[in-house]
Amino acid sequence: MARNVLVVGELEAGGIDSTTAELLGAASRLADGGDVAVTLLGARSAEAAAGAFEAGAARAFVSSDAGYDEFRPDQWAEAVREAVGQSSADVVLMAQSSAGRDLGPRLAFGLDTAVGMDCIALEDDAGTLKVTRPCYGGNANATYSFATAPAIATVRAKSQDPLPPREGASGELVELPAAGDSRTQITGRELAVAEGLQLQDAPIVVSGGRGLGGPEGFGVVEELAATIGTDKAAVGASRAACDLGWYPVSQQVGLTGKVVTPDLYVAIAISGASQHMAGCSGSKTIVAVNRDPDANIFKASRWGIVGDYKEVVPALIEALKE
Repeated sequence: MARNVLVVGELEAGGIDSTTAELLGAASRLADGGDVAVTLLGARSAEAAAGAFEAGAARAFVSSDAGYDEFRPDQWAEAVREAVGQSSADVVLMAQSSAGRDLGPRLAFGLDTAVGMDCIALEDDAGTLKVTRPCYGGNANATYSFATAPAIATVRAKSQDPLPPREGASGELVELPAAGDSRTQITGRELAVAEGLQLQDAPIVVSGGRGLGGPEGFGVVEELAATIGTDKAAVGASRAACDLGWYPVSQQVGLTGKVVTPDLYVAIAISGASQHMAGCSGSKTIVAVNRDPDANIFKASRWGIVGDYKEVVPALIEALKE
C-alpha cells in the first residue's frame, strides 16, 4: 500500500548522520510508491539535504536557522508538525536518540496519535504498518499496529539497512519557518568525552561489570579489546560498574546508557540484569564470561564460559594473539 513517510533527520559533521540514512532506507521500503521526505533543522541543513536525496528522500523540509542547532523540543515539534502537514505524512520515523526520545511522544500528543518507541523492526503486513520493539527488559519482543494516523515510531540505530547511495540524486527543497521562541533555556553543557571507536559504531563491544571486583579489572577488558583491534572493538561497562566510578558513564551499556547492536558482544563479569540486557539484546551474537553458572546473562548468550575472568580472559587474549 502506498504511503507517505517523513523522516526526522539529525545532522552530524555538516551532513546527515548514519541513522538518518538508515531511516530513509526503511522509509523507501515502507512507502511502496508513496512520497519519502526528510526534515532537517539547523545551520547547513540545506547543504545536508544532498546526502538525504542520495539516501532515498525525494523532498527535504529544511530550515538553516541556527536557532535549531541546539535541540529544544518545543521548537523542533512545531517545525516537524509543519512538515507533517505539508507532506501529508502517513508515517513519521525518527531515531531513538536523545532528541527522538523527547520529540516522539511530544509530537504524538500534539497530533492526537500514537508513537511506538525504540522499534527494531518495521513492516507492511497486508497494508497495515506494524512495528516491533523489545519489552520485559529486552527478554521478549512485542509487535504493534496503529489505529490512528500519522503513525509515529522512534527506531533503534543499526536496526534498518540504508539504501545503496544514489550518486547525484536530487530532490525538492521546501523551506520551513525559522525557530520561534522557546520555553527551554540551555544554560550549559557538559560533554562526556569518549576516545576512539564509539560504542554505537563498533562491530564488536567488550563490556565489563561489577564482577570485575574493581576498576583495575577493566585493564584486562581493554587489553582484550585492543587485541581484537581498536578499529573493530570498543569497551563498554554495566551501570553498576559506572555507578561505582570504575569506568566512564559515557561507556555505559543498558536501559539508562547506550543501546548497542554489534555483531559480537562480549560480556565479562556481567550478571545480565534486565536493565543491561535492554542495551545489548539486539547484538547478533553474545558471548558471556561469568563464574556463576546460574547468571542470567547465559540465557541470552550464544556461547558462555563459566569461570573466573582473571583466568579466562588472559587465555582468550593469548589465543587471539596466536
